[in-house]
Amino acid sequence: MKKIGLAYVSGAVPGFEEFGNLPTDIVKENGLVNGNRASEELDALIIPGGTLIESNDINMDLNSEIKKMARDGKPIIGICAGFQLLSNQIDIGRKSPVPIVKDGLGLIDVNFSPLITSDRVKAKVFKNSFLVKNQDTDVDGFHTHTYGKIEGDAKPLFYSQVQRMNYGDTNEKGEYNIFSGACNDDGNVIGTMIHGILDENPIIVENLLEQIDVTDIDEIYNRNIEVKKFLHSEVGINTNIKVPEIKGNEKPKYLMIGSNGSDSGKTFILTGLAGALRKRGYKVALLKVGPDVRDIIPGLYLTKGKMEEFASVKIGHLGWEDIESTIKKLNSSDYDIVLIEGVMSVFTGLLNEKVPFSAAEIAMSSNIPMILASGVNKGGIESAAIDLVSHANMLEKFGVPVEAILLNKVYNDNIFDNVVPYIQNNTNVKKVLKLPKLKSADMRGFIPEVEIRYELFSHHAMELIENNLDIDEIVSMAREVEFEKIYTFDEIKSKVI
Repeated sequence: MKKIGLAYVSGAVPGFEEFGNLPTDIVKENGLVNGNRASEELDALIIPGGTLIESNDINMDLNSEIKKMARDGKPIIGICAGFQLLSNQIDIGRKSPVPIVKDGLGLIDVNFSPLITSDRVKAKVFKNSFLVKNQDTDVDGFHTHTYGKIEGDAKPLFYSQVQRMNYGDTNEKGEYNIFSGACNDDGNVIGTMIHGILDENPIIVENLLEQIDVTDIDEIYNRNIEVKKFLHSEVGINTNIKVPEIKGNEKPKYLMIGSNGSDSGKTFILTGLAGALRKRGYKVALLKVGPDVRDIIPGLYLTKGKMEEFASVKIGHLGWEDIESTIKKLNSSDYDIVLIEGVMSVFTGLLNEKVPFSAAEIAMSSNIPMILASGVNKGGIESAAIDLVSHANMLEKFGVPVEAILLNKVYNDNIFDNVVPYIQNNTNVKKVLKLPKLKSADMRGFIPEVEIRYELFSHHAMELIENNLDIDEIVSMAREVEFEKIYTFDEIKSKVI
C-alpha cells in the first residue's frame, strides 16, 4: 500500500484542512513512521501550516528525513509554514527594526519576509511540477499568513489574486497577483501559501496519486479515517490530553467574545475557551468577525478544527461569507458550540453606511449572546469598568444579550472587587468575571498578528481560562440562534440617537 505522511509536530495545524483526505500515516518529531524512518516508509509527505519557524519545533531527525525524501525524488508538499520550512530563510521580524532571520531547509530557492493576507483566492498556475499537470484553470483556496512575501529563483507554481494586503485593499478592482507557490528544479519538492490546495482542486489530488502510483484509492481513504480519529483524539499536539466522547447538542449553541477595543485579549480568551470546551468533548466551531482569520488559528490548534469556508464573517466588503448563510450552514452541522471572536470594539464600524460593518450588528442580526471583555492594562480597572458599563447598556439598547462582563489582565483583586457592584448596579449584567494578568518573563510569541507560537500561546490560554472561569457556566451562556435580519443604516442611527 502507498503511504502519504502528515507531519504532526508542535506548532503545526494538521486539522486545519483535510489535505484531500490523503494522509495515511502520522510523522512525529523523531522522523519515524511505524517505527521506521519516514524516508523508507513513505511515498509522499505533507507538511501543514502553523508556526513551525517561530516555534523551532521541527528537529534534526525529521529535517533529515525530509531532505532524504527530497533527494530520492519523493513528493513533498509544504503548505504555508510548511513552505517556509522548505525555503532558504524567513524574516519573522515584522515589527522589529532589524530582520529576525530563521533558516529553512534550503530545498526551494526562495526567501520569505513579512506580508499579511487573509483572502479566499484564485491562483494562476505555472506548469513546473507534476502536481499541476492538466490543471488548465486557476486553482482555489485561501491565504492566512503573516510572512508571505516570497522572493527567489525557484520555479514558480502559483500566483494568487488577493484583494487585501497588510490590512488594506490592494486597489479599487481588488486585483493584485502575488507569488504564492514554487518548487525545486526537479518539481518534486513543492511549496505553496494556498491552504485548501488539496481540498478544492481535484486534478491536483489526481496528479499526486498518479505520481506515487496509487492503484487502490479506497485503501488511502480508509487509512485517512484512522489518521483523523487520531488527530481528533487529542487536545493540541503532544499534550496527552485526550478528548472524551459525549452526547453533543442537536443544534449548535452560539457565544460571541466582544470587547470595548483592541488589545482586550479576545483571541486569548477564545483560544482558552476553545481548548477547555474541546477537552470536555464538545465539537467547537470558531469564527472571526471580519477578514483576519489568523486570530482563530490558535483555537483551531487546540481543537484540531477545520478552517471552514465560512470562518470569516463578512462585514461590508471584508470577509468570506455573510452571517445569514453562515448560520444556516452551522445549524445543519455537527458542531456543538460556536465561538465567535469580534473585531476591535463591538461598535467599531457601526456608523459605516456599509451594513453590517461591526461585531454589534452581527450579534444583532441573530440575537447572539455575548461575553463583553476588556483589558485593564492600559487605563486601569476603574476606567475599564466605566467603559464596559457604557458598552453593555448600549448593547442592551440594540437588543444584544450580554451574558457576562469580563475584566482581563486584572492586576489587583481588591480594586476588581470594588468595581463589581458598580457594574452590577448600573447594568442588567449580573455575571462579572475576571482573568488575572499573565505572568511571563518572555512574552515573545504571544501576539497573534505579529509573532505567535501556537503551542505556547494556547497552553497558557487554556490553563488561565480553566483555572479562573467556570466552564459549565460559560456553556450555559451559549444559545441556539436563527438569523433574523440585517438592520439598515437608518435603523442603526435611530438606535444610537
